[in-house]
Amino acid sequence: MKKMLLSLAAVLSLVILAPLAQAADYTIKIAFIGPESHGQYLELNQYFKPELEKRSNGRVVVEIYPNAQLGSDRQAIEGVSIGTLEMAAIGGSSLLPLDDRITFMDLPFLFNSSEVAYQAYDEFLTAELNKILEPHDITIVSSAELGFRHITNNRGPITKPEDLGGMKLRTMENPIHVKAFRLLGANPTPVSFSELYTALQQGTVDAQENPINVIATAKLYEVQKYMSLTGHIYSPAMVIISTSYLNDLPADIRTALLECAREYQARVQKVLVAQNNDLLAQIKTATEVNDLTAEQKKVFRDLIQPVYDDYVKAHGDALVKRIQAMQP
Repeated sequence: MKKMLLSLAAVLSLVILAPLAQAADYTIKIAFIGPESHGQYLELNQYFKPELEKRSNGRVVVEIYPNAQLGSDRQAIEGVSIGTLEMAAIGGSSLLPLDDRITFMDLPFLFNSSEVAYQAYDEFLTAELNKILEPHDITIVSSAELGFRHITNNRGPITKPEDLGGMKLRTMENPIHVKAFRLLGANPTPVSFSELYTALQQGTVDAQENPINVIATAKLYEVQKYMSLTGHIYSPAMVIISTSYLNDLPADIRTALLECAREYQARVQKVLVAQNNDLLAQIKTATEVNDLTAEQKKVFRDLIQPVYDDYVKAHGDALVKRIQAMQP
């Protein structure tokens, strides 16, 4: 009887201690404002999370919070900066308020293809951004893509700047965006994104501009007759981490995290390209879509030159010239 009790005690102790022995040393929370259907979330959940947990031998647990459960991009950035949140997957433009030098990201027609953008961020732009972000204790570990921004409206196809004349166009409350569209003759009108569908439906604004995946997932095409593939601004997607947290991780886990982030970046770029092709086909079922030639885009680019002049006056032309030299 005594032996049975001792054996039972031994078994119970193993059952009780097993979860403790398997408990992770590090829990990494990742904030994301988008839905679970977005390519970024899919790759974070299906690749980054299991890969990092596997390579850390269970010492790391990754928790991903989509649908803005942990707040807006701006709130997530603040959390990473002050150390109350480990990581966040954000739109790159959300970093602009931290430092005016970051505004190069939103210069219109800076990139003429995703491939050039990928190369530029890989070769030097991400490193440049990380230097700027040092005082904020933020490190970018992945620079993927949200996509090029395009215009939808209810008036007609946009093929030349005159087509935007007087058009009430909802855009981000971003000084560069607002100035660029004014130079093109439009009337930039601030509207909360949560109210945009209704504003378009009721004619409060005539038009809006966003990447394909946003236009499709928010079903904005349902209340817009025309979509013009202007590709006027390239929007990057960043994964950021608290620099202090990253540096405090054991060397092997830190290396694994950085490797997984780079692999995630390559995967999400492919996923988003495929998603965008499918979503554009979906948009075309309800909306007339027209593409712009390189010559047509140049007319728009020439008119917004003052936006470039402002940036160069404030920060120099080194980055802009380096990017322009990469264009085919």
